[in-house]
Amino acid sequence: MATEEARKVVKVVVLGDIGRSPRMQYHALSLADNGIKVKIIGYLDSAPLPEISEHAHITINQLYTLPLDKAPRLVRYAAKLIWQTISLLLTLFISGKCDYLLCQNPPAIPTLPVCRFYCLISRAKFIIDWHNYAYSIMAMSLSPDHIIVRVARAIERFFGQSADHNLCVTYSMKEDLLTHWGLKSATVLYDRPPKIFHPITLDEKHDWFVKLSGQYPEFGPGTTADHPEHAEGQKTAFTQVVADTVQTRYDRPGLVFSSTSWTADEDFGIMIDAFQVYETTYETAKNLPKLMCVITGKGPMKEHYLKLIAEKNWQHITVITPWLEAADYPKMVASADLGVCLHTSSSGLDLPMKVVDMFGAGLPVCAFDFLCLDELVEEGINGYTFKNSDELAKQIVNWFREFPTNERQNHIAERMRSELAKFQKTRWEENWNLRVKKYFTS
Repeated sequence: MATEEARKVVKVVVLGDIGRSPRMQYHALSLADNGIKVKIIGYLDSAPLPEISEHAHITINQLYTLPLDKAPRLVRYAAKLIWQTISLLLTLFISGKCDYLLCQNPPAIPTLPVCRFYCLISRAKFIIDWHNYAYSIMAMSLSPDHIIVRVARAIERFFGQSADHNLCVTYSMKEDLLTHWGLKSATVLYDRPPKIFHPITLDEKHDWFVKLSGQYPEFGPGTTADHPEHAEGQKTAFTQVVADTVQTRYDRPGLVFSSTSWTADEDFGIMIDAFQVYETTYETAKNLPKLMCVITGKGPMKEHYLKLIAEKNWQHITVITPWLEAADYPKMVASADLGVCLHTSSSGLDLPMKVVDMFGAGLPVCAFDFLCLDELVEEGINGYTFKNSDELAKQIVNWFREFPTNERQNHIAERMRSELAKFQKTRWEENWNLRVKKYFTS
C-alpha cells in the first residue's frame, strides 16, 4: 500500500448534490479502495453514502449555494453562474494539488471550462464522465436553436475534445460522441449496482416491514422496531410469523416501488393514469390485490403530483413517499414486487441508474421506453417497457392478477429474477477495475 506522501490524488467534481450523485460516489469509493486519495468537491444538500463519509482516504470539500430565491430569473441565472465559477475555482486551488480531475457532465457550464483551466495550470489529467448532455437538457425548456443551447453544445464539444480521456454511460453515447463530436477516446462504463444492492430473504423483508411500520402504519400491523426478533403471531401488512417461521400473507397487497426526482422530465402523470386504470379494474376483475406504492426521492414537482394523487381518493391503492436513509434504500428496493421507472432521456443516450439498482436487488421493472433503453432492459426477459399509461396499466394488472398465487405469473417473475442474477454477477467494483482503473494508475 502506498504511503500518504506517495498516494496519487484525484479530485472528483460534482457541481450538484453529492448525496444524489451515486455514480460519482461509486467512482470515489473505487478510487479510494485502490489506494488513491480522493477529494470530492460538490454540494451537500443530502447526506452522502456512509462509506464515503467514513472512508479514511476520502475528504469532501463542500460548495455553498448563493441564496437568491426572490431575485428575477435572469439575475438569478447570471449571479449563480458567476458564483459557481468563482467558488468552484477557488475550491479547486485551495484544496491542494491533484494528479487527476474527474468531472461529472452535465452540468457543463461553468464546470467544464473551470475544471479544464485548473488542469492546465496544475498539470492534472482532465477526465470527463458523461452522464448525459447539458445542451439536450436545456433544449427541453428552451428552443434547440436558442443561443444558450448552442453555446452549451459548443462548450461540451470543445472541452470533450480537449479532455485527456472521456467516460460515458452507453455504447449509443460513445457512438454519438465519435460521430458528431469526433471524441475517439471515450470508454463505456456501464452503471452497475454496488454490492449493497442485492436480493434479501423473506426474514429480512419481514424485519424491514416491522421497522417501517413504526413510522408508517400502512406497513403494520407489527411490533416495535426496537425488537426485530420474530415474535409468535407477529404480523405486517405483507408477512406473518407462524410457528417461529416467517411466511407471506396471502391477503397481502402488491408492493410497487418507484424512485423519482419529481421533475418535468419524469412524467409522473403516466403512473397516476395507470393506477387509475388499476383502481377501476380492481372493482370489476375481483382477482387483483390492493396495491401499495412506495415512491422515494425529492424534487420541485413533488407537491404538485402528491396533490393530484390525493384528489384521486383511491380506495384500493395506497401511495407512500418515505424518506429513507442511504443504508435503508436497498432494503426497500429488494422488498418490492415490481419496480416502475419513468425516466426519460433528453438525449436518448443515457440509462436510468434507478433501474440498475432495482436489477441489483433482483427487482423486475416496467420502464418508460426510449432510444437506447434496450442496452439495459430486455423486453419480457428482465422487465417490460412502455410508452404510455395504457401500456403501463396493462403491465401492472397482468403482473398482479391473482397475486400472489398465480403460478404462471410467479413462474415469469422467477424467470426474470434468474436473468437478473446473471446481471448481478458483474458489480460496479469489478466493472470499474476492468475498464477504468488503468486511467488513474498509469
